[in-house]
Amino acid sequence: MTTVELTRFRVLPEKTDELLAARPEMLKDFEADRAGFLGARLVRLPDNEWLDIVEWATPEAFAESREKGPNQPGIARFFAAIDSLVVAEEGVLAE
Repeated sequence: MTTVELTRFRVLPEKTDELLAARPEMLKDFEADRAGFLGARLVRLPDNEWLDIVEWATPEAFAESREKGPNQPGIARFFAAIDSLVVAEEGVLAE
């Protein structure tokens, strides 16, 4: 079953353009460096909050990605635009 990573975070208004500009490179880095990465969607919420919905082939693939952290330039650039983490959760896609 597909593992889903749900990460809700805040971005300061002056960093929004930076976050959005970094997103394509971050996704390319994930595709090149993260085994089991299936795709991601970024949702803009009210009050400077965002929700990143990332799909992984297995829970192990997600765990390995967490261990790597921002090890690639595009990933690091995206993470640097984030002001604070609200919540991070893991679930299984119910198809």
